[in-house]
Amino acid sequence: MISNLNDLVNQLYKNKVLYNLEELYNNPLRLILTIIDFIIVVFLLYKVFKVLKNTRAWQLLKGIIILVLATLVSGWLKLNLLNYILSSVMIYGVVILIVVFQPELRRGLEQLGTGKITKFFGLDKDIENKKKENIYKISIAASELSKQKTGALIVIERDIKIKDIISTGVEINGDVSPQVLVNIFVPNTPLHDGAVIISDNKIAAAACMLPLASDTDIARELGTRHRAAVGISKETDAIVVVVSEETGKISIAKDGTLIADVKEETLKKMLIKYLITIKDIESEKKARVKRFRRIYKREKENEE
Repeated sequence: MISNLNDLVNQLYKNKVLYNLEELYNNPLRLILTIIDFIIVVFLLYKVFKVLKNTRAWQLLKGIIILVLATLVSGWLKLNLLNYILSSVMIYGVVILIVVFQPELRRGLEQLGTGKITKFFGLDKDIENKKKENIYKISIAASELSKQKTGALIVIERDIKIKDIISTGVEINGDVSPQVLVNIFVPNTPLHDGAVIISDNKIAAAACMLPLASDTDIARELGTRHRAAVGISKETDAIVVVVSEETGKISIAKDGTLIADVKEETLKKMLIKYLITIKDIESEKKARVKRFRRIYKREKENEE
């Protein structure tokens, strides 16, 4: 058995490795393309591992790697029954994984379609300034609602668009302001039930229906608002601000996780951290420097 395994390794080495090395030696362009190909694959794997590392899919990935290795080893050692069972598990396991991790897969595919070219080239500085203003307005509104112990649910759309959620509510399409947000959630008013969706720095809609998280994803003592916040943050990359009607405490939902009892200052810092990237902050600083230079140049010209 060991002799057959050695023969197989030697054959693969001669047919694949030596042949490919000879081809690369005779074709330098092919060597460059192979290096680029290798770098791209390593980069993509690094990004995948980085994204999965702090998620529940990380433990699953480690389990899959162990299963694949066990299947290969059982095949090499001619453990036919074990190899058959493991191979069958792997075949049907793919279907099971697609069903179980459908929300994560959908969110990952949706993120592939999100365009960040304008952010990369710093073309949306005004939009980011507006976003920062809205963060302060949302924080003020959440703080006021917290003092009044008025329940609220504010969803801030990011890269993944949630038009299907927006369509379940009443269209507003108005500017973000603390007064409007507070008034929307006043009890016994037409729009107080459901969520407010903030999209493209506008209040897109109110009284929107959100998907609810399962019982295993959230503590039993928390209500429907918190369950809805976790549900939408799990299926999309949206950030959700929740105000409890019972306690008045503010919470933030992100990536299916609920961060409870957040104060106003902490809320501002967290929203800035989640909604405004380092590139956005650098772009804003550069824009301020340019404005200062223009003002300085204008004043100098006036003096002359």
